[in-house]
Amino acid sequence: MNTLFSDVELKNYAFIVLGSLFLGLGVVGFFMPNGILTGGTAGLSLLLHYVTSYTVGSLMVAVNIPLLIIGGKYLGKMFALRTVITILLISLCIDFLAEVIQLQAFVLDTILAALFGGIFIGIGLALVIKGNSSAGGSTIVARIVASKTEIKPGQVILIIDSLIILSSLFVFDDTAKVLWSIVSIYVTTKVIDMMLTGSLNKKVVYLVTNKTEILKMEIREHLGPHGTILNGDGLFEGENKKMILIVVEVTKLQYLRELVRKNDPDGFLIISEASEMLGRDMMK
Repeated sequence: MNTLFSDVELKNYAFIVLGSLFLGLGVVGFFMPNGILTGGTAGLSLLLHYVTSYTVGSLMVAVNIPLLIIGGKYLGKMFALRTVITILLISLCIDFLAEVIQLQAFVLDTILAALFGGIFIGIGLALVIKGNSSAGGSTIVARIVASKTEIKPGQVILIIDSLIILSSLFVFDDTAKVLWSIVSIYVTTKVIDMMLTGSLNKKVVYLVTNKTEILKMEIREHLGPHGTILNGDGLFEGENKKMILIVVEVTKLQYLRELVRKNDPDGFLIISEASEMLGRDMMK
């Protein structure tokens, strides 16, 4: 069981602090001066900030109270504690940067602010998730859904946050900024998925061949030692089939095609995306 000051928890809080800083810089340095929204409770708090006199940080705390109760129920007390700390840190970062030191805008351009703000928010949220915490709002829902299904957190965040952004059409007259806010959220989700699952340049290849022995030696020598030979039955009775399952870098696919063409003209490849890989050093 993790304690508050265990090595694991200290690592979690290091991720949380760094993520909170990136989130604060993204909101204050890019979004607020350019009138762009983000998703989650940060986006909702920004939206309320534009129509009220309250600070973004104080609104974030208020909006997150009911969500914290839900998060604590489904994801445990330690998660709820980390989330409370995360929300307080993000709120303090935003208000400190905006109200105390009055940080100047990094750029006064809607397009650049949407793109680079989305990157900063994505890095911040990914770090927070790596710290086994949540920034509140859609990230709490994303963690709950991800813990119960195979859906990636970034996909859940994209759907929920897009709905929040679309609701801003009833507040703002500038449709272009609302659309750029959606682009920013898309950038954010891509950054989150890249940081959490990695940017893979590999393909999963199923090689069906009658020259298994020859090809497995060629693959082992030229493409790497990792792979699996699968045995199966064909559609005809007594027909045995063998298949080699390997993960190949995109740049080596053509070489694999040539190997198969040279050693077994009747063999064929089935190539699919490797969207996420875990274990054995990513089968390098």
